[in-house]
Amino acid sequence: MAGEIPDLIAEARAGTGKGAARQARREGKVPGVVYGGGKDPLAIQIPFNALLKRLKDGRFLSTLFNLKVEGQDDVRVICRGVQRDVVKDLPTHVDFMRLRRTSKVNLYIPVEFINHEKAPGLKRGGVLTVVRPEVELIVVAGEIPDHITVDLSGRNIGDVIHISDVELPEGVKPTIDRDFVIANLSAPSGLVSAEAAEADAEE
Repeated sequence: MAGEIPDLIAEARAGTGKGAARQARREGKVPGVVYGGGKDPLAIQIPFNALLKRLKDGRFLSTLFNLKVEGQDDVRVICRGVQRDVVKDLPTHVDFMRLRRTSKVNLYIPVEFINHEKAPGLKRGGVLTVVRPEVELIVVAGEIPDHITVDLSGRNIGDVIHISDVELPEGVKPTIDRDFVIANLSAPSGLVSAEAAEADAEE
């Protein structure tokens, strides 16, 4: 199951409303609110630079965080909205939703490929082309897999690996209904050109 849920450090924010939010921004903080989970909303603020770095890292809206606020219990949250300055495109407010362990949430989960040495196609010099190094899945907050595994045993050149070929953990399913491609085994360019030359010779 998920090894590391990243920590997100925030401070409780005294007061609410536009005045308090402006004060937070003057101090180099981004105001925000945490809601849901059967508890009262909590006004918070996050250091601007720390939040900006997280946003630049990508996938901010689909990453589960362990929110740490002094004087409060740690809680798992997912971002449900980032308001930005219309001119500078910088964050001005952020909303988080608390998650219970049983909550379902969409997250990108890495794909791990195993048994390369047992794939005849790779032994012949084939190339593994990874179409989706991560897959967006619907997972339970308390049981998030570190990764999903694709077994390459017996795979030959020309094989296409779909999401239906992957054994997903119980209760986990893709966000996309269709049977999409995760990877394929293609022939090396040298082999392709050699076979093409053979075909030309035969003609």
